[in-house]
Amino acid sequence: MELAVLNENLLPLTEVPLDKMDRGLFFGDGVYEVLRSYHGRIFALEEHLSRFERSAAEIQLGGFDIAQIRSRILEAFEKAGFRTAKIYFHLTRGCELREHLPGPNLKPSFFLTVQELHDDPKKKQHGIRVCTHPDLRWKRCDIKSLNLLPNVLARIEADRKGCTEALLVNDKGLITEGAGSAFFAVNGKEKTLYTHPLGPEILPSITRAVVLRIARDVGLTPVEQAVTPQQAAQMDELFLAVTTKDILPITQFDGNPVGTGRPGPCTAALLKQFQEYVAACAQRP
Repeated sequence: MELAVLNENLLPLTEVPLDKMDRGLFFGDGVYEVLRSYHGRIFALEEHLSRFERSAAEIQLGGFDIAQIRSRILEAFEKAGFRTAKIYFHLTRGCELREHLPGPNLKPSFFLTVQELHDDPKKKQHGIRVCTHPDLRWKRCDIKSLNLLPNVLARIEADRKGCTEALLVNDKGLITEGAGSAFFAVNGKEKTLYTHPLGPEILPSITRAVVLRIARDVGLTPVEQAVTPQQAAQMDELFLAVTTKDILPITQFDGNPVGTGRPGPCTAALLKQFQEYVAACAQRP
C-alpha cells in the first residue's frame, strides 16, 4: 500500500487531499501578483494582469482565462469592503503526485486573498534601515514566480540586523533590487535618479515604472543604471518602491546614515507626486 504522513496522520496515499499535491508546494511551479487599492479603487490592475500573463507565458503555464481572474479579483475586493487593501493571488500548474515533468492534463490551481492594508506613516516620515546581501536568486528574476526562498533568507538576515529590507548585490558587485522592492538612488547635486535597468536580473515593478514616469515632474532625470554599494553609500538619497508601501525613504544603509540621516527633499517630492498620481487614477471612470 502506498502511504503518506500528513502531520501526525498516517493514511493511504489515495486519501491525501489533492491540494496537498500542489506543484506550487513541491517545486514553486507557479506565478503570483500582489496588488493594492487606494481610496477604494484597485491601483494599476491592468498593468498587474499584463505582468501576470507574461510571467505565466514565460514558464509555459496556460489553461486559464485572464478575464475570469480579473472578475474574481474585482468580486473578492468588492465583497471584502476595504478601501485600502492588499490583494494577493497565485496560479500554480496544478495538483498531482510529485514528478518533475508535469502531467499532460493538469488543471491550474488558483488562490487569492484580500486583506486590509495599514500604511505606516512613521516609516515614510523617518525612513528605514537597509543592509546589503548577496543576490542568490535564479537567473530569471523578471518572472514573478513562487520561487522566493533566497528572498526570504535575505529578509530574515536583514531583520536579524535590525533592518527593514535587504538590498541584493549580484556577482558583478551591483545592487539589483530589494528582496521585495525596487531600489532607487538620488544624486541631489546632479538631480539624477538611478535604478537598475530592466532585464532578467530584476522584476519589472509596476511601482518602479510609475516612479520613473513621474520623476521629471519633480525635476529628476531618470537613469536606468545600476550602482555599487560603495556608490550608493555616497548618494544624497536612497529609497525603495513597492506595491504595498509605495515609496519608502532609506535613512540608514549598511549601518551608516544616508545623506543627512533623514528623508531627503527629492524623495519627499516624489512621494507627494506619487500620492497625487494615485489619487488622480482613483478618480478616473
